[in-house]
Amino acid sequence: MHLTDEQRSFLEAVQDFCSREAGTRAQRLALTDGGRDNHSPELYRRMADLGWLGLALPEEFGGGGAGMTDLCLFLETTARAMAPIGGFTTSIIVAAAYERFGSPEQKKRILSGVARGAIEAIAMSEPEAGSDVANLSCRAERRGDGFVVNGQKTWCSNAHLAEHILLVARTSGRAGEHAGLTMFEVPATAAGLSISGIDTMGGREVNDLYFTDCVLPADAVVGQLDHGWRQLMAGLNLERLILASLMLGTAQRAFDDVVDYVKQRRQFGRPIGSFQVLRHRLADLATEIECARLLVYATAAQVDRDPGTVLPRESSMAKLKATETARRVTLDAMQMMGGYGYATEFDMERLVRSSIVSTVYGGTSEIQRDIIAKTFGLTDQPR
Repeated sequence: MHLTDEQRSFLEAVQDFCSREAGTRAQRLALTDGGRDNHSPELYRRMADLGWLGLALPEEFGGGGAGMTDLCLFLETTARAMAPIGGFTTSIIVAAAYERFGSPEQKKRILSGVARGAIEAIAMSEPEAGSDVANLSCRAERRGDGFVVNGQKTWCSNAHLAEHILLVARTSGRAGEHAGLTMFEVPATAAGLSISGIDTMGGREVNDLYFTDCVLPADAVVGQLDHGWRQLMAGLNLERLILASLMLGTAQRAFDDVVDYVKQRRQFGRPIGSFQVLRHRLADLATEIECARLLVYATAAQVDRDPGTVLPRESSMAKLKATETARRVTLDAMQMMGGYGYATEFDMERLVRSSIVSTVYGGTSEIQRDIIAKTFGLTDQPR
């Protein structure tokens, strides 16, 4: 793909920074408590000081005013470098929701904070509502001049690091209906909110949230009351392209590492990369990565041309292709590295863990396929 001189210079700066600050496994382990965290506050603050965290935010809030393509380039590059800045993903998704629907005070607080390095989280999933968002039951009931929230959220990424939680709760209607959902700004330290970590293969990433008579003021509503579903749908392009870009970088890193490995590892008197079975497998993987890259950036370019449009087919295709490609590349790379691909002294096992979960969060691969099919008029409803 064609890059402008400005984009090329920016990516070179990001690559140089990541190489210098987190370029070795030892550096990354030191920044992430031995690999148990996916986010380094220290590295994150330095990126904020460089102005990179506000790259795609409006200039009036300390951002760079860049578009989707530039954001995807940044995400792919940092993921390829394995830079431990896991808090950025949810923060930029949340910031975009406030940019579209927040009050002037909310925009200033959240967007300026993200540009300065604050972390934000969003809480949607519940024990009985993951892919089925309409089944949300966590409820915010009107009480006097505000709301009282009761219920549970789960799989909330970065809540343990966040300054605020963007809560999606039911304010009217009943479980099973998309209508009646509302977004709320909730301070992570709010009385009545308890955050409990969930142990996963990826380390400290996700959390359970428990709301027990959590009181929120009326101005905690983000956007319009009972219009949370429509507001969520408006952010699908961004969320899916963010996740696709991250996995594109992850796939490329796994490919780079395994190519280096097969050039050096010798069996039967020669490098294993000289065997046709591996050469052909790597050629296929390189082709799949490039197909994913073209799809991601073609979709990003469409968003840049018309930022207000929602692209359910294209964004779902990008998320599906990039995450499934990353899973295939990392698993194939682990196989080609043999036992070393499974050993914790190499990065491949972490890349495998990251890629596997990517086909689950942000809408499973099955959900993405269903969305794509529906854009062609294919549904499971009889006619």
